[in-house]
Amino acid sequence: MREKKVVAVIVEGTSDEAALGSVLKEHFSNHEVQFVVIHGDITSEDYTTMDNIISLINKQIDSIKSKYSYKQEDFQQIIHIADTDGVFTKDKVVQADVDRIMYYEDRIETKNVAATLRRNEKKAEILFKLRGTSKVNGINYRIYFNSCNLEHVLYNKLADFTAQEKADMADDFAEKYEGRLDEFISFISNAELAVSGTYNETWKYIEKDCHSLERNSNMHLIFM
Repeated sequence: MREKKVVAVIVEGTSDEAALGSVLKEHFSNHEVQFVVIHGDITSEDYTTMDNIISLINKQIDSIKSKYSYKQEDFQQIIHIADTDGVFTKDKVVQADVDRIMYYEDRIETKNVAATLRRNEKKAEILFKLRGTSKVNGINYRIYFNSCNLEHVLYNKLADFTAQEKADMADDFAEKYEGRLDEFISFISNAELAVSGTYNETWKYIEKDCHSLERNSNMHLIFM
């Protein structure tokens, strides 16, 4: 058995890891933190369903088991960080636009309204299932949200950023809080961002009205 237990952190992209890597590793300094970068949103991919989402997450954990020769008993927990993308909003919030999907705190503009509504319904159902999941293959599991997305929460910017722009903002953010864990926790726990209540209560909040488009997060619970 390894001296340090493993905390697996599932994120959507490399910029997510870059932004949060140093603060999570500092917080879990008595553990071995391993990031699992999906390179996309596993909760809304075409191949993802209510029936296979847990097995898909388990496959991601299996990938680091294989890479680092981890055993099942080496794992302490799985932390899954996901964007809400406004999926819990009502149909009337989704409006037609000319060429691409854009998020605002009170609406979603999209080229294909029907496709976006289908995406919202599917992803909302999958997130609902995941927030009620406490273990994946026997490993403690919790999913935390950023609304509407990580850039919105961390940088207070809601736009269609390029990969390079995301990388640059993540690097600046990481540099700002490197070695300043207490300052980061104060930031992420601020009432302007942090949804109050228990884990389940924060999810019930984000599932109502336009909260999944507004600037909200329950990531502060990771550090409690």
